[in-house]
This record gives sequence, C-alpha cells and structure tokens, in this order.
Amino acid sequence: METTTLALHTQFQIGKVDPRIFGGFLEHIGRAVYQGVYDPTSAHADANGFRSDVLSALRRLNMTALRYPGGNFASGYHWIDGTGPCDKRPTIRELAWQSREPNHFGTDEYIQLARQMNWTPMITVNLGTGTPEEARNWVEYCNAPAGTRYSDLRAANGSVAPHAVKLWCLGNEMDGPWQLGHVPADQYAIRAQQAAKMMKDVDKSIELVACGSCTTGLPTYMEWDRQVLEYIGDLADYVSLHRYVGNRANDTLDYLAITNSIDRQIEEMDAMCRFVQAKRRSPKRADLCFDEWNVWYKNHQTDGEGKFAPHLIEEEYNLEDALVVAGFLNSFIRHADVLKIANLAQIVNVIAPILTRGDAMLLQSIFYPFEMFSRRREGISLQPIVAGPAYEGKTNGRVNYIDASAILDGDRLHVFATNRSLGEFARVQIQVADRKIAALERGESLTGPHAQAANTFEQPNVVQPQPFSDAQILDGRAEVKLAPLSVTALTFRLDAVE
Repeated sequence: METTTLALHTQFQIGKVDPRIFGGFLEHIGRAVYQGVYDPTSAHADANGFRSDVLSALRRLNMTALRYPGGNFASGYHWIDGTGPCDKRPTIRELAWQSREPNHFGTDEYIQLARQMNWTPMITVNLGTGTPEEARNWVEYCNAPAGTRYSDLRAANGSVAPHAVKLWCLGNEMDGPWQLGHVPADQYAIRAQQAAKMMKDVDKSIELVACGSCTTGLPTYMEWDRQVLEYIGDLADYVSLHRYVGNRANDTLDYLAITNSIDRQIEEMDAMCRFVQAKRRSPKRADLCFDEWNVWYKNHQTDGEGKFAPHLIEEEYNLEDALVVAGFLNSFIRHADVLKIANLAQIVNVIAPILTRGDAMLLQSIFYPFEMFSRRREGISLQPIVAGPAYEGKTNGRVNYIDASAILDGDRLHVFATNRSLGEFARVQIQVADRKIAALERGESLTGPHAQAANTFEQPNVVQPQPFSDAQILDGRAEVKLAPLSVTALTFRLDAVE
C-alpha cells in the first residue's frame, strides 16, 4: 500500500476536547444494573453492593459523565420509587423492557456509585409517563439544600448534603413511536419547556439536554430537532444524538466506512443548531450531546417476559466492532468544537464492553479502543489532513484506508489511527508543519487474527492491545507501520518551541 500522509499544524485547532465525550450509560435493562454494577450476592460485592471487579475494569476506561436511568426505561420510571429503605420500595412491572424492577438501585445508590467512580452524574427525567412537575421535584431532591419537602426527603434517606447533579436530560427518544408517552414534536416541546423552566427555577446552575431525533433513518430526523429547539430556546444547553450501527450486510470494508455517516450526522445536527440560533437571533447555540452510541445489531432480545434481570441484548463484540468504536471516537475528537458530551451505551452486560457470568468477568474487544483513547484525551483537537490510498464503501462512500484524529497536549501529540485494510500493512507518515516530532513516548495497537475474532470467557485474550514501538523519527517527522485491521494510539513528544 502507498504511504499515507497525516499532516497537522498546531495552530489549525478544532477545539478543546471535552472529557465528557468519554462518558457512559447505565440503564435499568437486562443485567446492566443487577448482576452488572450492582450485585450484593456476588463474591466481588463491596460494602455498598457494587461489584468490585466490574468497577476496577471500568476505572481503566476513565469514564466521565454517566447517564442514568435510561433510555427507554426512563419514560416509565418514577424516581420516588427508588428512594427510601430498600425493603419498603415497590417492585413494579416496567414496560419498556417488560421486566420486573425491584427498585433496590435508585437515585441515592446511583449517586454513591458516581462518587465512588468519580463520574459526573447525568440524569434523564421521565417526560413520557411523567410530568414536568415530577422532573422539577427530582431536581429539588438532588440539588436543593435541606429545608424543603424533597430535599428533606433526601436528608432523611441519608444524604444531608445535596447530590449536586448538574447534567439533566429532558426525556429519551420521544420522537420514537416505541417510546412510552411518545408525542409529536410540538407537544414534546411544550412538555420539555415546562419541565426545563421549573428545573432551572430550582437550580439555575444545571445544564439541560433536549431530546433530539433518535436516529438518522426516521422521518423526524432534524425536523423534530428544529421544532423543539425553536420552542425551548435558550433553556436547552444541548440537543441529543443517538446512533447504533452494525455490519448487517457482512461487508467489513463498508462497515468500517461508517465514519462518513457519523461525521455527517454530527455536522447536519450542528448545522440545524446554527440555523435555529440564527433564526432566533440568539447569542446562544445548543451544543451536541451524543448520549447513546455503540455497535448493536446481532442480539435483539428485548422482551424480559416479566423476569428480574433477564438476559437482554447482550451483544458479543469482535475486532471489526472495536475498529468501528474507534471510528466513533475519532469522529468525536474531529468535532470537538461542537460535540461536548457522549455516552457509550452501555457499560456492563447490555451492549457493553464488559460481560459478567456468575462471578466471572470478560473484557470485550470494544473495551480496548475506549481505554486507549481515554488515556490520551487531554488537550486540543487538531485538524487532520489525511492523504493516501482510499476505497469506495458500498453504502457509506469513499474513505481513506487510514482513519485518524489528533490531540495536542502541550509538548505531547496524541495520534489515533485505524488501518481499515483487510490484508495490507499501511505506512503512515506523521508531520507537524510548525513543530518537530522528537520521539515516540508510548503506543498501543489493537488487532487480531481476522475481522470476526472475538474474546470469549474460554479465550479472553484473542483481541487485546499490544505495546507499539515501530516508529522511525527522521527530520522531525514520524513514520509508522500499521497492521491491517488495527487501531493504534500513539503519544509523541514534540521538540520545544524555538
């Protein structure tokens, strides 16, 4: 394969990378909460009932904002059910996933978990079957100082100090007909505006995420978002994007070219936000919150049949899925000026990088690119200019074999590069126009024996990163040789500015 050139300039800056793009998502679905992060009966349970082995693995991902409690679950969830003594909480038949919910894990347990993990809490209110006033009450429960009805309830439940939840989502996928309480855009906008005003009246410091259109393929795409943002106005700090992708056609090259579509979705939604800002003549523009994203297409078991913690959508991930996850992260970094929050859906068992089976635990292939990127997330995103061999994806269009992003962190340059070739090594020359590369400080590369290679409980190390040091530095430029079907994360030291 011909050499690919990755050209950078430290002054060609996109924007500061918001660490919240490395967030996660925990929903009451399947075994995500129970038998996932929370399992008091496990041999790994800590004093709070959290699985210490799972939390140790999650710490490696260095996640930030953690969205909770849904997802579709949120549209039927009444937060008051998950407060107070566990033995007094009601067991309900929840309808989103047709499962039995004992409410043993609720708001206070979630906050305890977030504090233990140093996660930024991010709560989705119920604007499906719930009311704007119920959402307002939840903010009071979490954020108001003791002395009022719901803040006193929090104190009685053991937390005198406020939980200080600053990120709140105004419902979930309300444009989807499958959603409990689904309504047209104009009706959702009224409901969301009412909730937003009351929520910010309780705590003016909170940030709100308006519920955007939930995927690119629906007729609501962008038009829903326009109507909602025009009505809600400056009460919306962000608008949400959702995206799940998969290799349904069994075409690896086209699947890996999905980055084109991810880039386009972000840019189209940003254009819509700019349009609304201009139309409203407002100094404020809503930023983007990609609060659900992942690979999901193999397992569609979503009916819990009235069971407690049923096995639902437990996707098994392979090498090509890991490269697509890297593609999402590259796209997020390349759009650091407008994309401020992103949440991998989800974190344990349900379409997740971690699986549990009894007291055993498995790290899936998609765990590793997230870890590789999140270790290098600090700094300013630089505009990458990639010139080299390319191919035409059947549905996703023409892409370079090398998909890349870069972050400048002082005298450190972090480069992320995926080689989409099925069988050829790729030589990549990395050059910074106004600085010289001095040395490769550290690197990791993730690949495997073939595109469908996957980790299993019996063979857990089929796909895992290896140290990467194959870099030649000449005249201030770096040249690396990347394996086919691989993602590589590199940290270079730059010469001091003269």
